[in-house]
Amino acid sequence: MEFRYIYRGLGVGLLGGLLAFVFARIFAEPFIQDAIDYESGRDEAQSALDAAAGHHAGHEGAELFSRSVQSNVGIGVGMAVFGLAIGGLFVVAYLIVSRRYPDVRPRVLACLLAAAGFVSLYLVPFAKYPANPPAIGHEETIGARSALYVTMVAVSVIAMGLAIVAGRWLAGRVGTWNASLLAGVVFLVLVAIAMGLLPAFGHLSSNKAEYGDFATETPQPLQAPDGRIVYPGFPADVLFKFRFYSVISQLILWSTIALGFGALAERLAVAPARRASTARVEAATTEPTPTPAG
Repeated sequence: MEFRYIYRGLGVGLLGGLLAFVFARIFAEPFIQDAIDYESGRDEAQSALDAAAGHHAGHEGAELFSRSVQSNVGIGVGMAVFGLAIGGLFVVAYLIVSRRYPDVRPRVLACLLAAAGFVSLYLVPFAKYPANPPAIGHEETIGARSALYVTMVAVSVIAMGLAIVAGRWLAGRVGTWNASLLAGVVFLVLVAIAMGLLPAFGHLSSNKAEYGDFATETPQPLQAPDGRIVYPGFPADVLFKFRFYSVISQLILWSTIALGFGALAERLAVAPARRASTARVEAATTEPTPTPAG
């Protein structure tokens, strides 16, 4: 029975990843291209400034994969694999929780788990460390930024777990509704403390002239030695739209898992009872009719 759930969880995770890719390819990809064009123009302006100052920068090597391959096959495969991974983690969590709460309907449980996963695994870490287009960000801080993001994910998941435990403990004392509200407060407080303690991305960069002290690490206007701006800073509207569509893409993934797996899990849960009822009906109809003695 567990394998039936696992296969379905992986399937809806894959479907969610593919749907999220289609959405991102249509809506978010143009802004990724805008970011790449910005980076190329800024590099050309920086090269001109370096040449005027007598500095000669080395040439970058050719890309291993073309832009077309990256924006189609690369992103598609990446999001499909990510959807599979999330679907696998989700079904494991579902099987564990469903054994502890057997009276909760599969659809309801799937939606609750998906909401908790979306908030703890993506939305809260995104609020602290929002995503940038792939072409934007300082190379020297990639390792530190990755470590901080993973730390924020871990803190968010732990905070969600503690909030759920607190809610269960309070449910018998103040009621389910009040306990749920208090659990939400516990989660928000723990997350707020973590956000205050963890540093912003911009504080990791030593190149303050280019990136400043901003948490997003997006480039500031490029200035000549005399202070004249020779290239603008990264467009705020491009950054906002990329982040907005990134959130929607993740929401599509998690919604697909919640609704798709919830429907499939409910069918699996009903199937044994339906088979048992059918077997009882068949047994009753095939029993021999007793003949009167005489």
